[in-house]
Amino acid sequence: MVAGGGGDGLAQEFVQFAVDSGVLRFGQFKTKAGRLSPYFFNAGLFDDGAKLGRLAQFYARRIIDSGIEFDMIFGPAYKGIALAAAVAIELARLGRNVPYAYNRKEAKDHGEGGSLVGAPLRGKVLIVDDVMSAGTAARESIALIRAAGAVPHAVAIALDRQEKATEQGVDVDHSAVQYVRDKLGLAVCAIARLGDLLHYLELHQGGELGGHHAQVLAYRERYGVQE
Repeated sequence: MVAGGGGDGLAQEFVQFAVDSGVLRFGQFKTKAGRLSPYFFNAGLFDDGAKLGRLAQFYARRIIDSGIEFDMIFGPAYKGIALAAAVAIELARLGRNVPYAYNRKEAKDHGEGGSLVGAPLRGKVLIVDDVMSAGTAARESIALIRAAGAVPHAVAIALDRQEKATEQGVDVDHSAVQYVRDKLGLAVCAIARLGDLLHYLELHQGGELGGHHAQVLAYRERYGVQE
């Protein structure tokens, strides 16, 4: 399951918020896959308390609306750490208090040791991250969660780019989200998708963002996946 769609009010609110925050930008940007993308989403620019708090509200609303069942939250290093903490706080504010944990990039050999920090991993785990480009972070998180004896159950992300993943430098017919959902068996919910972004740009074609709709649409036609 992937939440989000052209007429999705929450997704449209989120796209507007991302544009206003400078997190979603338009121009020409090189992706990890070497593609020239007409837009760039950098969740690291949700960089103050107010923006992070509002971002957590969007995550929490989407997670609750998705109906996904989970026992705790896991945030993969590095961006996922702040996201997991913020989402856990917002869910608790909404009456759903769940534990959370995250990992270090390098295991610690003193103090409590190990690579995991926070609550012990147990039950069904919801992974919270910003985007899913290749699914690498998700696979690493899944391995950590399983090694701890818990069940990697679902992933919540901010934006689903809905574009073809690459394997060994070659485009494949599925996206990273589809791979995690269909091949690894995890539910995926996204606050917004590329389709939502296109809908937003279509609605704003008369303004300063209007010229970007054609470029984003052409990018999707070239690299987009069939849903």
